[in-house]
Amino acid sequence: MINSRMIYRIMGFLLLIETAMLMCCGGVSLFYKEDDLNSFLLSSAITAFVGVIMLAIGRGAEKSLNRRDGYVIVSVAWIAFSFFGMLPYYIGGYIPSVTDAFFETMSGFSSTGATIMNNIESMPHGILFWRAMTQWIGGLGIVFFTIAVLPIFGMGGIQVFAAEASGPTHDKVHPRIGVTAKWIWGIYAGMTGTLIILLVFGGMGLFDSICHAFTTTSTGGFSTKQTSIEYYHSPYIDYVISVFMFLSGVNFTLLLLMFNGKIKKFIHDAELKFYFMSVAFFTVFIAVWLYQTSSMGAEEAFRKSLFQVISLQTSTGFATADYMLWPSILWGCLLIVMIMGACAGSTTGGIKCIRMVILFKVAKNEFKHILHPNAVLPVRVNKQVISPSIQSTVLAFTFLYAIIAIISILVMMGFGVGFLESIGTVISSIGNMGPGLGTCGPAFSWSELPDAAKWLLSFLMLLGRLELFTVLLLFSSDFWKRN
Repeated sequence: MINSRMIYRIMGFLLLIETAMLMCCGGVSLFYKEDDLNSFLLSSAITAFVGVIMLAIGRGAEKSLNRRDGYVIVSVAWIAFSFFGMLPYYIGGYIPSVTDAFFETMSGFSSTGATIMNNIESMPHGILFWRAMTQWIGGLGIVFFTIAVLPIFGMGGIQVFAAEASGPTHDKVHPRIGVTAKWIWGIYAGMTGTLIILLVFGGMGLFDSICHAFTTTSTGGFSTKQTSIEYYHSPYIDYVISVFMFLSGVNFTLLLLMFNGKIKKFIHDAELKFYFMSVAFFTVFIAVWLYQTSSMGAEEAFRKSLFQVISLQTSTGFATADYMLWPSILWGCLLIVMIMGACAGSTTGGIKCIRMVILFKVAKNEFKHILHPNAVLPVRVNKQVISPSIQSTVLAFTFLYAIIAIISILVMMGFGVGFLESIGTVISSIGNMGPGLGTCGPAFSWSELPDAAKWLLSFLMLLGRLELFTVLLLFSSDFWKRN
């Protein structure tokens, strides 16, 4: 069975980390002398109290974790972080509804970016910083961060990593997963710091630069402005954020290999090629269509197309235009990139490009098998044979993804949500995108959705962030059996 005492101990440690995050935001409130300080202090006290209790329950726990423990830790961590993370919103009265406060927090930690706020600029700096920080911590994964600190408990983190990073991944770059985690967090932090400097250089204020850097590298999409990046009307900011969104959509292990001098492996990676080509194709297609059908000049059409394609394919969700005002064929194009997503091993959502590559190759082989029934045709990616077990996992994931999306769309319509809005919100939530379609598009918040719909979408955000299997396994009776 599961090692419940060790799980309590790790969860207590995680809640103390969240306490430190809340206190950091309280420091922002103190700096700006705003009234949200008390809500952060009380939230920190409650979170720390529960964390200490969990640590006490976990005293003397056996220092071992199996794969089941990893799946439980990952799923419970996201729910617990979201539950305690909603306290500043709720206690301070900034989001007076428990449903809305939990939805906003889950949207943050899952790096989805959907919001129920209708007047973001009216929020105090501490609350805005907390929104950005939830996405920055949730971007690479709360549990991936834990991997780097698990040695404190005298154990490795491979079981937790296996649960959090399900799906096809690249080879390890270091035999110890904790070392790899620290290196990747170093790249993550370095990209964030570089973006802050570039945004300040482009005329964005320091506070807004920090918040937008947090939510860009995490591909989260929360902004300090109601109209998102469109507020700044700056081509420079558009291009800079586009570049960093694209980089954040690349497999971070691959980025680490590049920094270690393995340039050829980076350039010739099949998933990266697919990612780049899909961004290039849809950017050019949409830009040409906008240029032909609107009053935009060539540069503006290209810039808005580039930004929106990268924003949605990387599941960031920033906006420099209301794409619902574009021709409806372009909505379909953007929906396709939302479903595809960027690279596995990045901070993005969606099905992921590596799965798309494998699916295309499997489909291509099926055509060959029809013509040559006795031929042995292995599926190769990056010159490596993809085992039948990985192929079946990819097919199962895609099937589940489609079935869950279809059922959720029907349920949303049962809640009284419109057809277009149901499709947009469900695909956006399970893919961790942010904006949807129709009245839930980039120009609107999701505040008008029924409470039941918000709970469903919050669950879909969790499912999408942990790539379905990690959460769905907990609903299997076999998972809880002793053997």
